[in-house]
Amino acid sequence: MDLRVLIVLGPIVLVIGWAAFNILTAAAKGEAKLFGKRGNNPLDLNEE
Repeated sequence: MDLRVLIVLGPIVLVIGWAAFNILTAAAKGEAKLFGKRGNNPLDLNEE
């Protein structure tokens, strides 16, 4: 494998990995508003 491929793709993979980690962490805490106003925390039983 050419070293230039690693130099170009390395930072891109790190950024995508970090973004995915942050999204999954927020989703696990129920802070990601991907599923409406309440978020997606199944343990949050407060009806609004």
